[in-house]
Amino acid sequence: MPLYQIDANNLKPIKKTEFKYERDLQKLTENNMEEVFNLKFVASEFQLDNLRIDTLAFNEETNSFVIIEYKKSKNYSVIDQGYSYLSLLLNNKAEFVLKYNQKFNTNYGKEDIDFTQSKIMFIAPNYTTYQLKSIEFNDLAFELWKVTKYSNNTVLYDKLNISENKASIKEVKTTNKKEDVNKEIIKYTEEMCFNNKPDNIKELYENLKERILNEFEDIEIVTTKLYIVFKTSNKIIISIEAFKGQLKGWINLKNTKLIDPFNKTRDVSNIGHHGIGDYEMKIANDEDIDYFISLFKQAYKEKL
Repeated sequence: MPLYQIDANNLKPIKKTEFKYERDLQKLTENNMEEVFNLKFVASEFQLDNLRIDTLAFNEETNSFVIIEYKKSKNYSVIDQGYSYLSLLLNNKAEFVLKYNQKFNTNYGKEDIDFTQSKIMFIAPNYTTYQLKSIEFNDLAFELWKVTKYSNNTVLYDKLNISENKASIKEVKTTNKKEDVNKEIIKYTEEMCFNNKPDNIKELYENLKERILNEFEDIEIVTTKLYIVFKTSNKIIISIEAFKGQLKGWINLKNTKLIDPFNKTRDVSNIGHHGIGDYEMKIANDEDIDYFISLFKQAYKEKL
């Protein structure tokens, strides 16, 4: 559908335009990394072993590196390039950590980074059908983002979702390089979060998830190694972790910002915890879900 700009009672069409150079898209993205993707910018044009990474970023949620590549041309293999860069990362962990330390004046070691959650993002104006089909696997650590620039000086970053019901990349015959990457990098799923958990806890989560998705249309669900995140506009609203007798939910609001009339949450702003947010609530039944949804709404409005 075309887009229009409202001018009094008239509609003026907003046309698509192009980035003149790939570097323009790269610079715009790097300057707004936290706003668009909630990532920390580490380096531009980072070169190792005759390969040059367009943008190196870091995801504080998963404590892992993210490699970003920009393309105006359609004539490249997403799969081959993606695996080459992930292999570069896994074979040169110390160099990547050193780059991070130099940027942020930290003293991390390789053991401080979760390399299993590394991923690569491709950002381009368009993709071919072949490129889209090539990554239709449920455990591939690749993301495709389509970026569109408009004549009214606006831009849209749109993540192209891949169905979770596709086959595993591990079922496909691959090269040694790809096999090495697949062994170390793990695409975590919601199902993994409920391994060795009772069926009623999974059912409780599904009820909560259904309530949220039915009421809010713009929710993205992201699974990390330990918990599941619900986001809007790439901003975390809540985090959910499964335990044997209950779920724990963390509401991503700063201390004193949550209205909790029945005092069902506890302040964990100064307590170590897995999820993102200063408030924690135990969820054990449908009544708890009702109350937790009311807290979800507060965080949701704050993130808009």
